[in-house]
Amino acid sequence: MARNPCDIRLLLVAAAVAFIYIQVRLFSTQSSSSSNSHSSDAGRLAEAEKCESQLHAMIDQVSAQQEKIAALEEMKVRQDEERVQLKILIQDLEKRSLQTLTNKNVVPVAAVVIMACNRPDYLQRTVESILKYQKAVASKFPLFISQDGTNGEVKKKALSYTQITFMQHVDLEPVRTERPGENIAYYKIANHYKWALDELFIKHDFRRVIILEDDMEIAPDFFEYFEAAAKLLDTDKSIMAVSSWNDNGQKQFVYDPKALYRSDFFPGLGWMLTKSTWMELSPKWPKLIGMTG
Repeated sequence: MARNPCDIRLLLVAAAVAFIYIQVRLFSTQSSSSSNSHSSDAGRLAEAEKCESQLHAMIDQVSAQQEKIAALEEMKVRQDEERVQLKILIQDLEKRSLQTLTNKNVVPVAAVVIMACNRPDYLQRTVESILKYQKAVASKFPLFISQDGTNGEVKKKALSYTQITFMQHVDLEPVRTERPGENIAYYKIANHYKWALDELFIKHDFRRVIILEDDMEIAPDFFEYFEAAAKLLDTDKSIMAVSSWNDNGQKQFVYDPKALYRSDFFPGLGWMLTKSTWMELSPKWPKLIGMTG
């Protein structure tokens, strides 16, 4: 845990005072025990000079530490200002991009967000899979890429797609795990998901959001499926989410391609939920997302 610069400064001053007190007591003790000899006077003088020299050295150290602390505080102020400017720039880019992509005459079925971090090649493959089928329904399903972190290649790849709105989640705060040995990556994933969904549901006011990860490819009927499923979400409040993923969705296992199954197991891949559901989940969203496999 990072210590407050003011705390460090107080500790240094306290250490200096304690050192001076100890030296004065030592000098006083030596002075009282050898007050009757000339040689002891010389010893006291030497000790006094040594004490003074050490005191000056300690004061110099404290001053040097104070200068370092002041420089760090100034650097932090500059970083905070740069961070604010970066957020304003990102928000402006998002606003202009979204205004360009959305058709005011068409109410979107759902925003589609691709969650990315540090895999530009995976992201490209996923985006190309989506764009293959999304062009005809672009106004119904506006696309977003939400990047967690500052990977330059991912950001460059995301910004190269003019038909997609780019969002960037930059969290510089240290991760504090609840238990020793936990993987901080799962805390970061949970934080990124909450941030992205808050942005889309609260800031951009979408009624529904489809969440994809950057290592998925969609089926040709992906958008038709979710447009039909949106009506189910609206009418049946017992449904938490609709997913396009099926672990057994392979040709040799599928006998009815039009069948839709209801499950009490959350697949967590390629899923859609409504704003009303998210407004219930957001305040109690976990700090840690559990991963298996």
